[in-house]
Amino acid sequence: MTPAVNENSTLPSLSGGLYAFFFDVDGTLAALQSQPESVSIPASVRQHLQQISTLSHGALALVSGRPISQLDELVAPLEAPAAGVHGAERRDASGHLHRQSLPDEVAQTLQVELQQTLDQWPGTLLEVKGMAFALHYRNAPEYKNAIMQLAEEAVTRFPALALQPGKCVVELKPQGIDKGAAVREFMQEAPFTGRIPVFVGDDLTDEKGFLAVNAMHGISVKVGEGPSQARYRLPDVAAVWHWLEQLLLQLEHDNVGKEFRL
Repeated sequence: MTPAVNENSTLPSLSGGLYAFFFDVDGTLAALQSQPESVSIPASVRQHLQQISTLSHGALALVSGRPISQLDELVAPLEAPAAGVHGAERRDASGHLHRQSLPDEVAQTLQVELQQTLDQWPGTLLEVKGMAFALHYRNAPEYKNAIMQLAEEAVTRFPALALQPGKCVVELKPQGIDKGAAVREFMQEAPFTGRIPVFVGDDLTDEKGFLAVNAMHGISVKVGEGPSQARYRLPDVAAVWHWLEQLLLQLEHDNVGKEFRL
């Protein structure tokens, strides 16, 4: 993975353009926490997202490893288009839900086996997402290698699965699912089509999204340190929040200008 093209550059002004916005959540819109259920997004940030969505005529989507039900809770009262579980479930702008899932026998067998194993490793956590599994080791980093081996064995046994490493987590998800594919699907639909995509994310799971956006000559933004395919960089979640404020001001200015010209 090569370093970001413009990783030390200031993000370009989005004033005057027609953009579609895609945001990861954990580590991007919300600070990472030791437990997934402890994550929250400040009310002011949720309000900014709502306003940006309105000013961009609904061309704002969340693209996350979390299920859509959790995303709705985190950004309420906004109910935006969303790709959950890395795109295994996707709600388009019309509210239609597209979902891929694992065979029942695979999901049931895996859940039992994974839980039995992780129960023996204190501090690890199995998160069941319906059509995917997340094996967390943030509170028990000494089990990183063991969890990776467990996940690799599962993928070998069940070809319908793909392995996705992340920050202190390894996920097992259906084959052919990733955030890049989700972004491409959104960009083929109203109100996203014809716009310039902007994708902001922080993790290995977001790299496919960066690549998809780069291929569409969009703006890819990596949050935090580390090598990335993203063309721009923000240092942390607080910087994302500040950038949202500036983005909102730009969109409001552009909107006033359009109203004046009318």
